[in-house]
Amino acid sequence: MKKYRVNVNGTVYEVELEEITGAAPAAAAPVAAPAAAPAAAPAGGEKVCAPMPGTILSVNVSNGSAVKKGDVLMILEAMKMENEIMAPCDGTVTSVAAAKGAAVESGALLCTIG
Repeated sequence: MKKYRVNVNGTVYEVELEEITGAAPAAAAPVAAPAAAPAAAPAGGEKVCAPMPGTILSVNVSNGSAVKKGDVLMILEAMKMENEIMAPCDGTVTSVAAAKGAAVESGALLCTIG
């Protein structure tokens, strides 16, 4: 395991890298993701979760809305920036869990696409 110090836009991070050889892979160290990715639900469809804490400025879909991958589902304001929450797949919105004006935490369920 090698340690490196990386400067990204003035912020210094320490990272550890493991050299992978032809041997069996070792257990991977957990890595914190900058944004929560939508997770697939076992039987309820694709969950769309908030990538960061913020306030819902607008909800562009409702139950039964047909969506295509990349369609803007909602606008989430975080740190005075408007972030488009896009559909991760084609489908039909089966539930909307967030309303306009709602404050959401990172990872909070926004809607489900079936």
